[in-house]
Amino acid sequence: MLPRGRPRALGAATLLLLLLVVVGFFLFGRDPEYGLRAAATFEGDPYGSRNRSASGLHPPLPPKCELLHVAIVCAGHNSSREVITLVKSVLFYRKNPLHLHLVTDAVARNILETLFRTWMVPAVVIRFYDAEELKPLISWIPNTHYSGLYGLMKLVLPSILPLSLARVIVLDTDVTFSSDIAELWALFAHFSDKQVVGLVENQSDWYLGNLWKNHRPWPALGRGFNTGVILLWLDRLRQTGWEQMWTLMAKRELLTLTATSLADQDVFNAVIKEHPELVHPLPCVWNVQLSDHTLAERCYLEAADLKVIHWNSPKKLRVKNKHAEFFRNLHLTFLGYDGKLLRRELFGCPNQLPPGAEQLQQALAQLDEEEPCFEFWQQQLTVHRVHITFLPHQPPPPRPHDVTLVAQLSMDRLQMLEALCRHWSGPMSLALYLTDAEAQQFLHFVETSPVLSARKDVAYHIVYRDGPLYPVNQLRNVALAQALTPYVFLSDIDFLPAYSLYDYLRASIEQLELGSRPRKAALVVPAFETLHYRFSFPNSKAELLTLLDAGSLHIFRYHEWPQGHAPTAYAHWREAQAPYQVQWAADYEPYVVVPRDCPRYDPRFVGFGWNKVAHIIELDAQEYELLVLPEAFSIHLPHAPSLDISRFRSSPAYRDCLQALKEEFHQDLSRRYGAAALKYLTALQQSQSRA
Repeated sequence: MLPRGRPRALGAATLLLLLLVVVGFFLFGRDPEYGLRAAATFEGDPYGSRNRSASGLHPPLPPKCELLHVAIVCAGHNSSREVITLVKSVLFYRKNPLHLHLVTDAVARNILETLFRTWMVPAVVIRFYDAEELKPLISWIPNTHYSGLYGLMKLVLPSILPLSLARVIVLDTDVTFSSDIAELWALFAHFSDKQVVGLVENQSDWYLGNLWKNHRPWPALGRGFNTGVILLWLDRLRQTGWEQMWTLMAKRELLTLTATSLADQDVFNAVIKEHPELVHPLPCVWNVQLSDHTLAERCYLEAADLKVIHWNSPKKLRVKNKHAEFFRNLHLTFLGYDGKLLRRELFGCPNQLPPGAEQLQQALAQLDEEEPCFEFWQQQLTVHRVHITFLPHQPPPPRPHDVTLVAQLSMDRLQMLEALCRHWSGPMSLALYLTDAEAQQFLHFVETSPVLSARKDVAYHIVYRDGPLYPVNQLRNVALAQALTPYVFLSDIDFLPAYSLYDYLRASIEQLELGSRPRKAALVVPAFETLHYRFSFPNSKAELLTLLDAGSLHIFRYHEWPQGHAPTAYAHWREAQAPYQVQWAADYEPYVVVPRDCPRYDPRFVGFGWNKVAHIIELDAQEYELLVLPEAFSIHLPHAPSLDISRFRSSPAYRDCLQALKEEFHQDLSRRYGAAALKYLTALQQSQSRA
């Protein structure tokens, strides 16, 4: 429970309190909040904004369709995840269109461009600014804060944001909203003519310099101000000569102070100490600061008071304070919140649909919900939110014959990741189909796994769940598009490769000289399976053949779907000493190693059935040779059947829909490849007649 306010005594104290408010109004004109601060200080509140909303003085909200501008500095994988949670909280409450100005490094831009393009949130405009171009402007300032150079970039926002932009809200990535951001924007109306920056007072004693012996902070006005939430009146800032002002101040202070400890916040406070007329103090509920030694509880009386909470400690959610559990739960609500629910339009505001959304809406409107295959067609049109490189990732150094393992999985296959990492020592690109809440469980799973947390060359890409069918080929395409090596091994998560396969594939690519001549080849990795959950994995081909002869291993799906792998010619493989070529045949679906720029998977195939078959047809149509590697193998592990395969086996209607997809696929093949595609249709018809 949050603390309730104590009953206040009436009488002379109350009259004096009202008098201070009135005096403050007349003294400070358009800024009555100074009177409020004086009144609060009279009561012993050092923040001057202890109450919920600056004594109920609510400025009018901006017009419903007015565009609000927000600037955020974001760099790296972890910061990108933080900014997404921040944006979720803003979108949840907002009623106005937003323009996000994102200052990013290359990593964050790649992540966020993909995310916002696939998120397709109405009435949100995104503009990116290159942080590399800003570094020379601030690199001369030593900074010991964990944010590094990026923590100083808010200082140069007035210089880089468009000159036509008059006002902007600036946010740290570690803040969470619990109110409509338009209420914060409305506080610009409280600025006096001279005020150019709105800030909340610092809620710790840092700038008082008494935290430890010889503690020497940068100069500040009293407790100073926190820059996690800033209102910048940009055109006024530029008129005051902001760039020269902060630069001269920083250079002067650095003559006696070795570095900034709190990045841009130190410089802002030094400027404000010398020019207090520039600052407009904001009600403290707009930046409730959750450090270990915070005094923020003086800021609120009820949970409803809170507007923005700020995790301004290196410990972030692990911080300990009086109401930490409440704040964590509020933040976790947005971490796990389904982002697709935020794709809601703002009624009455024109021109708010993101690119492609109108055509998508029209296509979806043309579908007949009564049609038996409706969910198949709907799933094909679904645009999934995609968060690439969800966790920190270190790409491998460029090597001419390197191979990335590409696969996809859902939450029920998560336990297979550790074994896969033990078998494959090379880079991996994995697409995971998860809900927002499952993504957080996955994050915890990786961070607490000694095997997974030690691997920095595995790139995890979250594709957020949307729809009833598993979008298997869309997932494969996401993982394939993010592979960074010249070659990719197109596998599935329930297969374990031979321990030596990574090195063997690189050696084979080099020996076959695939990269030195215009030869298109798909290297086939023979697939096997075991029905035993407890299984001693073979260390060599010889050991595998022994297990095969003993009945502990089988050719993959030999009893259920023999045509899927029979063209690999396993009898030949047993004796082979060199790669050999095989011919395409109907329903062939081997696991292959191909160049990274190979054809993508056909996304129309969702759920279960024919998703790899269609891809091998595409490779054959583009004249890829199929070469079987004599020492390569991969083994499928047993697991419970997926929902989609269960539906395929039990539902004739499901199988009829898959047949319709096959026919549509062959029609498209004929349009692309003409008479050369006839053999695929003929083979399909023959296969169906045999069945």
